[in-house]
Amino acid sequence: SLRFLNASANRLETLPPATLSEETHSILQELYLTNNNLTDKCVPLLTGHPHLKILHMAYNRLQSFPASKMAKLEELEEIDISGNKLKAIPTTIMNCRRMHTVIAHSNCIEVFPEVMQLSEIKCVDLSCNELSEVTLPENLPPKLQELDLTGNPRLALDHKTLELLNNIRCFKIDQPSAGDASGAPAVWSHGYTEASGVKNKLCVAALSANNFCDNREALYGVFDGDRNVEVPYLLQCTMSDILAEELQKTKNEEEYMINTFIVMQRKLGTAGQKLGGSAVLCHIKHDPMDPGGCFTLTSANVGKCQTVLCRNGKPLPLSRCYVMSCEEELKRIKQHKAIITEDGKVNGVTDSTRILGYTFLHPSVVPRPHVQSITLTPQDEFFILGSKGLWDSLSMDEAVEAVRNVPDALAAAKKLCTLAQSYGCNDSISAVVVQLNVTEDSFCCCELNGVPPPSPGIFPQSVNVVIKDRPTDALGMPSSSSGMASEISSEISTSEMSSEVGSTASDEPPQVAMNENSQAYPAFSDNGLDSDDEEPIEGVFTNGSRVEVEVDIHCSRAKEKQLLQVPVETSDEGIVISANEDEPGLPRKAEYSATGTIGRRRGNGSVAPQERSQKIEVATDAPLRKTGGYFAAPAQPDPDDQFIIPPELEEEVKEIMKQHQEQQQQQRQYPMDHLADYYDTPL
Repeated sequence: SLRFLNASANRLETLPPATLSEETHSILQELYLTNNNLTDKCVPLLTGHPHLKILHMAYNRLQSFPASKMAKLEELEEIDISGNKLKAIPTTIMNCRRMHTVIAHSNCIEVFPEVMQLSEIKCVDLSCNELSEVTLPENLPPKLQELDLTGNPRLALDHKTLELLNNIRCFKIDQPSAGDASGAPAVWSHGYTEASGVKNKLCVAALSANNFCDNREALYGVFDGDRNVEVPYLLQCTMSDILAEELQKTKNEEEYMINTFIVMQRKLGTAGQKLGGSAVLCHIKHDPMDPGGCFTLTSANVGKCQTVLCRNGKPLPLSRCYVMSCEEELKRIKQHKAIITEDGKVNGVTDSTRILGYTFLHPSVVPRPHVQSITLTPQDEFFILGSKGLWDSLSMDEAVEAVRNVPDALAAAKKLCTLAQSYGCNDSISAVVVQLNVTEDSFCCCELNGVPPPSPGIFPQSVNVVIKDRPTDALGMPSSSSGMASEISSEISTSEMSSEVGSTASDEPPQVAMNENSQAYPAFSDNGLDSDDEEPIEGVFTNGSRVEVEVDIHCSRAKEKQLLQVPVETSDEGIVISANEDEPGLPRKAEYSATGTIGRRRGNGSVAPQERSQKIEVATDAPLRKTGGYFAAPAQPDPDDQFIIPPELEEEVKEIMKQHQEQQQQQRQYPMDHLADYYDTPL
């Protein structure tokens, strides 16, 4: 009368006979033999159970499954032979007319089986094999819902096959690898898998981002809605964006993780009033300000989704489950006078006191996560994120030991899911395995030619750019600008370069360097072309045929020295007048050196110079980013501004400048005891 038998994880090498006498017949329907040491010799003994409907023989030592034996299991509906060394699935599987699930991942299968000929087939998992092609019938099985072909590096599908397979509701295949644009060695790689429960309802979701925020960061997550689908889906779609925003506000690991969960609680809206879900997030970041350049792993969780790190082959838990057995949580809930039922649940709803959603149970149930940060070392091998179903079936020690010697992250995640199901888990399961390759060299892998690596967040760090004057032919435009040699040294954020700063110097990338002695002049040029002659350049603001370049320049003045008088030069664009040159021989204002605006931020975002030289240096305080295309203009004229005189006013301005120079010569001949604070000029 035995109908169900689970003998998984027992190191079995052989099986007992199906019956003890010829008069009795086996009525066994479900047989679980996962994670044993069974070989091909045990397969003939299975034919003694003709009524088998479910057979799990994953992670044994099978090298073949005789076709004659498979033909006798006609009532078989579900078979799992993953994690063996099978090279093919026998064609006699066509005799199993009721077969709806075939799971054969992590084998050495080279030929696509005949499973697509089965009319009742719903799920086929052939991931992590050695398939090179897929043979399909003209029409796919009408009930086919899932086909997993990931982890087959030799597989090449033509356009017609892909078009046919895309009609499957859940079709999984490897995406083309984009590679690491930075050229740095891969520090982490991941694999994840999901499995629905007995009611064929997937109530879990996973999140994976190997390049989070376009930096050398990573973000992984697992979400479990227990019996609801809505909350895990919302968490999967929203939490990464929230975390990216919180990273712009603070760099403290605990703060941005807690804020992420609190904001997520608010964004759940009506879905989070009566529904809830567990969540775990793992964020890997590289601190560019750290001389050692170490990677930090930060884990945050609520509910029963957890993370464990394998260090030196030993499990290191990074999560905590807050349940009624925690004294501090029990005390807190009693203070809020919540009802605790006999099964240890708050108001009979959930046994987790910290979880996302269930806002009607607030303040007894809160979304504040447990946060733990750890510095990654070369001894760290991998870490696992799992849903409630995984950790209810496997201990952390068993999970680490099971996948420690699995070279592929996807195969490792598949193994964890298969083991949990074979051990009797009926819930939805999600597992993410992230393999680490942290070496001494990878600590500084983000550094490039001495430039610090990009900081966490959406906007990368700024770079120092020097744009030098080139000959006319090198610029690719007529020389109609001022004849004096000009250099522009500026600190430009790469995120602002495309939207706020344009350059007319050249299409070539500017040199990345620091010029010791650089004099700042405005860059205006007229290319002599009509506005319709060229395509508009993104990030460059044009006014007629003149391209206006806005650059924020930070200057620091060195010790006072005599400055040469700059001659006035003319061009068809007009006269460039420098208003920031101090007159030689004139004493410096005491209030300018003592109080004034030294080192302070001006209205236009620049920083007042502290000394008198024209050296260009990196300012300690960068200008504020404005919402518009330009920085806001100051209310009053800035003494460091430069003016461009229109051609029609050149003669008048020359006369005024000549008079001004004569007055200065007279002042040098007859020095004054006290200089006026203000000068009234026609300008």
